[in-house]
Amino acid sequence: MLRICALLAMLLAGSVAATAVEPEHGTREQAMAMVKNVEAMFKKDGADATFKAVTAKTFNDRDLYPFIYTLDGTDVVAHGANPAMVGKNLIDLKDQDGKFLIRELSKTAKNGSGWVDYKWPNPITKLIEAKSSYVERMGDYFVGVGVYR
Repeated sequence: MLRICALLAMLLAGSVAATAVEPEHGTREQAMAMVKNVEAMFKKDGADATFKAVTAKTFNDRDLYPFIYTLDGTDVVAHGANPAMVGKNLIDLKDQDGKFLIRELSKTAKNGSGWVDYKWPNPITKLIEAKSSYVERMGDYFVGVGVYR
């Protein structure tokens, strides 16, 4: 009986340890706060410094990362997950469901702020996942941070 209890305790400890190492996901509130932090840097240090900091992954936290586009959505000026996207025109990019996601992000930002749902590669899991991004207008740009659902 003692051996069974010891084995059960070891199994339970192993499952707790396995749960503890799973990556924690960012929340909608944390995404919105990250957008505000990027905007604060933009106001304080200007566009170039902010774009460099975003692309250098300065703001990144777990699966949360900011991205910045020109307001019309035709130019990626900073990207916290994939620096190779900087300078690209992704306005015609569709997600797996056929949604023009950059157009939708741009439209939402032009109206001030809001959430847009789409599918996007998760930089941690490398899988296409459902994502909701919060975007806000930032002068002639928009900044966004998304959460994987």
